[in-house]
Amino acid sequence: MGLMSATIIDGAALAEREKQSIHQRVNRLAECGRRPALTAVLVGSTPAGELYANRQRQACENVGIKYELRKLPSDTSPRAAAELLQSLTVDPAVTGIMLHLPLPPQLDATELQYKIDPVKDVEGVNPANIGYVVYGHTLIAPCTALAVIELIESTGVSLRGAEAVVVGASEIAGKPIALLLTQRLATVTLCHIETRDLKSHTRRADVLVVAAGKAGLIGADHVKAGAIVIDVGINRITLADGSKKTVGDVDFEAVREKAAYITPVPGGVGPMTVAMLLKNTLRSAELLERR
Repeated sequence: MGLMSATIIDGAALAEREKQSIHQRVNRLAECGRRPALTAVLVGSTPAGELYANRQRQACENVGIKYELRKLPSDTSPRAAAELLQSLTVDPAVTGIMLHLPLPPQLDATELQYKIDPVKDVEGVNPANIGYVVYGHTLIAPCTALAVIELIESTGVSLRGAEAVVVGASEIAGKPIALLLTQRLATVTLCHIETRDLKSHTRRADVLVVAAGKAGLIGADHVKAGAIVIDVGINRITLADGSKKTVGDVDFEAVREKAAYITPVPGGVGPMTVAMLLKNTLRSAELLERR
């Protein structure tokens, strides 16, 4: 008897449902004359940056959110970038602000993220917003972390008291994911580059979230039978025939034979992260209403 294959968590389908509910709430705000409006700032244009911005525009317009892209040249000074963010912060017509990364070397992402009003910070990257998450008064949480929680919760499995292991301790993914899991009363282990014997940690996990950015890092022998596995990684690899493929940090085919639930790459965390950006943009507009 072979093992049961994992249920695939369809992030794309869940994201579509999420977007329908966002669209309804956006329309309700618009009826009161407060349509959410997201302004994205792109410093130094690259084809990848332009593509991402266009996808964002499309996603926003599909749910009725106004979208504006402000482009700055790649040699923009820290002062000029800060002044633009400052002007967007005080502009009442702008309800949400995001700053495209990576930035050119002369600009410091953290410094500039500090300039974004925490309520308008739709990506949840202003250090104040991370701080609110720590204190359990989440204002706006990082999109990737929210996406991970929604995907786990879609399984109906309770996080309360569950052993959760997060692999990768980045500021935008691993750390906030660990905080949100802790908030939901899971027992959380955060593994990183210096972790000794990764398997001894991951094998205990009822919920395993992998956000290390390393293709195929997690194989079947890293995973406890019946675990929920959420793969945040997005890696472009070249196959033997020279073609390229997008894969996660988890060896999907091997792990799906052992896990109870697994997210695919692409089609798992990615679409849900976009939906969470839209949800945060809506939340920003709603919070501004109450100010």
